[in-house]
Amino acid sequence: MARTYRDAWGVPHVRATSVADLAHGQGEVTARDRAWQLEHLRRRATGTTAEVLGAPALPWDRLARRACLVDVARRAHAGLDDETRAFVAAYVAGVNAGLAATRGSVHELDRLGIEAQPWEEWTPLAVFLAQHLLFASLPGKLWAHRAREVLGDDARLLSHEGPSASGSNAWAVGGARTASGSPLVAGDPHRVIEAPGVYAQVRLACEDPDDPFDVVGFAFPGVPGVQHFAHAGDVAWAITNGMADYQDVYAERLRRTAGGVEALGPAGWEPVTTRTGTIAVRGAADEPVEVVVTPRGPVFEGSVPDAPGGEGTGLSVRFASDVLGDLGFGAFLPLLRARTVDDVDAALDRWVEPVNNVVAADTRGAVRYRLAGRVPVRAEANRRGIVDAADPSTTWTGWLEPLPRHDVPPDGQVVTANDRRGPESEPVGTSFAAPHRARRIAALLDGRDGLTPDDFAAIHDDALLLPALALREALVKDQEPSPAGAEVRDAVLAWDGRMTAGSAGAAAFAAWRAALVRRLAAEPVLAPLAEPRHDVVFLPWMDPVGRVGHALDTLVAAGTPFGLDLRRIARDALDDAAGHAATWGATHVVTPVHAFEVADDDLEPPPLPRVPVGGDSDCVRCTGSVPGWTDECYRGSVARYVWDLADRRASGWVVPLGAAGDPASPHHRDQLPLWAAGRLAPVVTDWDRLTEETRP
Repeated sequence: MARTYRDAWGVPHVRATSVADLAHGQGEVTARDRAWQLEHLRRRATGTTAEVLGAPALPWDRLARRACLVDVARRAHAGLDDETRAFVAAYVAGVNAGLAATRGSVHELDRLGIEAQPWEEWTPLAVFLAQHLLFASLPGKLWAHRAREVLGDDARLLSHEGPSASGSNAWAVGGARTASGSPLVAGDPHRVIEAPGVYAQVRLACEDPDDPFDVVGFAFPGVPGVQHFAHAGDVAWAITNGMADYQDVYAERLRRTAGGVEALGPAGWEPVTTRTGTIAVRGAADEPVEVVVTPRGPVFEGSVPDAPGGEGTGLSVRFASDVLGDLGFGAFLPLLRARTVDDVDAALDRWVEPVNNVVAADTRGAVRYRLAGRVPVRAEANRRGIVDAADPSTTWTGWLEPLPRHDVPPDGQVVTANDRRGPESEPVGTSFAAPHRARRIAALLDGRDGLTPDDFAAIHDDALLLPALALREALVKDQEPSPAGAEVRDAVLAWDGRMTAGSAGAAAFAAWRAALVRRLAAEPVLAPLAEPRHDVVFLPWMDPVGRVGHALDTLVAAGTPFGLDLRRIARDALDDAAGHAATWGATHVVTPVHAFEVADDDLEPPPLPRVPVGGDSDCVRCTGSVPGWTDECYRGSVARYVWDLADRRASGWVVPLGAAGDPASPHHRDQLPLWAAGRLAPVVTDWDRLTEETRP
């Protein structure tokens, strides 16, 4: 049996004498800490959230059913090697034991009047897939297609090569540059900040003499092992989203015949698989759903006529894990057992999606960058938007090989921040993050020796907003607005460019930027982009206000984009910004998302304080808001860490809230002050400094 210990922050340290017992222990403690979260994740993966949250949850459930998440997970589970299958099975058995132990004591479940349901052995795979379905290029291709319809070639000026879907950082330096003489690795993944958090800190220690390992890292609740960021004692690794394009969207023509449903493919009309079902909806009638799968992939949007004879249209998605029947779970155990950079590299040869940039270092001094995952090879049109399912040139022809990979010398450094990494990035994807974060991190590392974990933690918290300085020069300097607008102008010009929570200049800049974005998005040339074309689940990617806000760099560089007088609009926006908040932190507060916020009735999420935070979308401290809509921080670092290869105990980590999902637990949000202040909690690995957990 596994034993669980806790540190001062409630982080579980699971200790067992076999891999199976360890997996069971991780599953059990995860369920005890995160029972509601696991039930919600299970429902998201199976498309059953509307059953408990009501009609507002229907858009996601439709997508999950139509995208066949469960089918893909089942096939991937059936394809696991025996050892990985047993590892996942032991984890699921632990989850079910932990869920049973929490019955009647979980706030959200009690509020809904339900109990968490047992997991199937394929459920972790479905949960992992559901977390990443919209993590890649599908939503961006819908936007690109719509923007070209409205703007033609000028759609490039609203490129989503920006922080709307990114924000993660990872970097490392060789041992010749550190105070200890061993490499340092750091990073911070960015996603929507959720309550409970999307990552859970955990330690997994297997004391089988024939299979020993001891790993601290971050796990997705509901998924065994540590997937993305970990320190295994002799080796540590970090990742960022590789911004790869491994999903294609096809425009399908569909018809119903006496023999079934058909789709028009490259060789003519061809049969497709279909099934019908219903989605239960709390407080409303069940909603019927028809699942259609063409040879390209599942149809996630559109419909087939009910009666034979007519034609309908739809959009299908083709993605790597569906094509391969593999979600990359075969990498999880080799990662836990890794001792060197070469071991991590070999383990990640089995990775599928999401496609990640990986930075790894070991105690021997090796430091390496690589891209991990599967990227299909196909026509350029596939990579740019929606393509015709009947066009034979749109078929996939293989996988991108070899993937980018290089070693870093002992006196070198490597930085990855979802950015375009030069020519090696061209076959990988089409839209990357703006270069500001990567350049800033590189500048903060350049020429420095004797680096320590504290130095790396300070880089995490850097709030200099590089693009703001260019915007100020181009659109604020030498403006002559009204007296009220002049006060805003003067505050922006006197500002040091740092988006710190207590900065008045940052507040003035943010208010002016928001007004500028609103004015630009309201221009007649862009107004058609606000017309809904896709299900509301895609709204965050299709919103023109958000797109304009993230594309200001590109618009300014164009001079007069879409024929607009940017300087005039910017001057009027200075007037709009008069009377703004006193400081950036007054409006830039962290707002974690809870599942209850989806519901349209009296379901209230557990309360959380509105904590001011520094940073902004293009800062290293990437705390994302939506200029023009809100200053509230809905995206940010969902974990931060520094891995010291000289002494793991000198490492640090933090999450936005805490280790526990229970709002009554002292560890529900005890890390929030640290996270907001840009600080880390210590990584504690001495067993005698931990408290063993006793269970009834």
